[in-house]
Amino acid sequence: MFGGKGGVGKTTCAAATALHYASMGEETIVISTDFTPSLRDIFEFECSGKPAKVMEGLYVAEIGYEEVKELWDKKFGSEVYEIFSTFVDIGYEEFVDFVVTILPGIRDEFMVDYIKELAESERFERIVWDTAPAGQTLGLLRMPSLVNQHLNLAPRIYSALKTTRKRRQSVLGVIKGWEELSNKDIAFLKNGVAFNLVTIAEGLSVRQLDNMITEFRDHSFDIDRIIINQVVEEPDSEFLHSKARMQQDYILEVESRYGINVTRLPLFPHEIKGMGRLKEVQRILFGDEGKPGLESLRELGPFC
Repeated sequence: MFGGKGGVGKTTCAAATALHYASMGEETIVISTDFTPSLRDIFEFECSGKPAKVMEGLYVAEIGYEEVKELWDKKFGSEVYEIFSTFVDIGYEEFVDFVVTILPGIRDEFMVDYIKELAESERFERIVWDTAPAGQTLGLLRMPSLVNQHLNLAPRIYSALKTTRKRRQSVLGVIKGWEELSNKDIAFLKNGVAFNLVTIAEGLSVRQLDNMITEFRDHSFDIDRIIINQVVEEPDSEFLHSKARMQQDYILEVESRYGINVTRLPLFPHEIKGMGRLKEVQRILFGDEGKPGLESLRELGPFC
């Protein structure tokens, strides 16, 4: 999973990581849970499949609001609506919209659950997860406590409703199922996900990185790697010399403070889009110079 402040290069790192695993011959999917995804732009393809095939062994899936609604509906929608519709006059679609957008933790809960079920299906050997800007990543960490706060209150609220005993047992059963789902999802996050945080060497981004690491550790999550993006490595103008000097203190702070593996990505003179440019990032992240198979994959071009 790749997380961090908006605009620091999470999607680029996720795409290059997915390309790395595909080049090693592993069936790979890269998933975006950002509601304004850009994976297709970075890979430069227009396929519309779900998931969409970028090339042999590499797929892209972008999970938006409608997909989250479908996930919730599939798990609990009709069951919960049957109960609520006995005392609230609301249409089914309105009800699902309300639940997904209002109740705490629902969106994040079912994004995690979707990825967990995909991992358990063993359809793919590697899943690379590109999250939304930092707020969603932290939301994922807070999600179990938010859901459980709701669940702790729910039995008293729902038991007080004037429904039949049979229906009251039904709604409490749904709540119990939801609680079990939350516990399984948080166990998956802790035991089945490698967390990568991406930042740039500027004050605001480094402060936000510090806040994220603190919250990760407060929730007993380990971070596998920090990637510092847009590092000026060979300044050839006064402007770049000034920027490099500004970056240096922040880079040293990140590399020395947390005891976490840190990788530097250089500031490229061009936009990172398309397979060729992603290969440059892949090579730095994984040392993939000369790995077999990548060129043959690229020659195949995009698939739909």
